[in-house]
Amino acid sequence: MSTPVLRTPRTECRLARIPDARAVHAYRIENRAHLAPWEPLREDGYYTLEGARTSIVQWSSVSRAGVAWPFVIFEPDSGQMIGSFTFANIVRGVFQAAHLGYGLAAAWQGQGVMAEALRAGLQYAFGPLDLHRVMANYMPRNERSGQLLQALGFEREGMARGFLKIHGVWEDHVLTSKVRDD
Repeated sequence: MSTPVLRTPRTECRLARIPDARAVHAYRIENRAHLAPWEPLREDGYYTLEGARTSIVQWSSVSRAGVAWPFVIFEPDSGQMIGSFTFANIVRGVFQAAHLGYGLAAAWQGQGVMAEALRAGLQYAFGPLDLHRVMANYMPRNERSGQLLQALGFEREGMARGFLKIHGVWEDHVLTSKVRDD
């Protein structure tokens, strides 16, 4: 499958390339405190330029293997990384599903940018990726994430206790999904 570039009025979403390492590194440094409550604990190396390069190589590898599509969201004019979303744990066969994870820079919160990018991403997931189901889970206290998923048409399916270890703590998550309309 060719490497997609998804364009929206305010974003360009694509797989990062090695020349993007500085932008990935800057995003991580600038948003470290902002994203920490919603992510797993990270080693210090994650926040280095070499850590950014390593991630880009890993992202390329998982996309080539077809097990994940990690999109980086860029502001087209500046080339600045402003967020990311990933269709991960892609399972084919009778399931045709993936998990969706996402994050956005603090400076871009509340402007509808993530909804814009995810709409394009979901069109790709239900189109060329040929997924039937996309699952997205969020911590109950992350109300913004819950509102975003609801606005995108995700439906609540339940609650999972101690679902993911986030910032060093096993956190409950609300389970949601969006199913392709055939």
